[in-house]
Amino acid sequence: MKKDITLKEMQQQVDGYISQFKEGYFSPLALMARLTEEAGELAREVNHYYGEKPKREDEDENTIDMEVADCLFILLCFANSLNIDLEKAFQDMMNKFNTRDANRWTRKEK
Repeated sequence: MKKDITLKEMQQQVDGYISQFKEGYFSPLALMARLTEEAGELAREVNHYYGEKPKREDEDENTIDMEVADCLFILLCFANSLNIDLEKAFQDMMNKFNTRDANRWTRKEK
């Protein structure tokens, strides 16, 4: 069983992978285009599994989890290319939800 890894470790793994190529990270605009493409592929998979559009028999068997992982890879590349610490950004975002949006949604009864 593999151990869980942190966002920082994910960012380091992606950086190790990308740094072996002369091209390095794509530009932010190119990464945005790649993220949009991957989000479209994710949407297609979700539609196949939960929507009204089943796969054709000749279509590759992609999975939602792999499409989500593809999106995560691009987001990690995006963050690395812009020197964003995703762990800090995530904590800042959760703080926003826990303060600004603390009473926005109906809480479950305890």
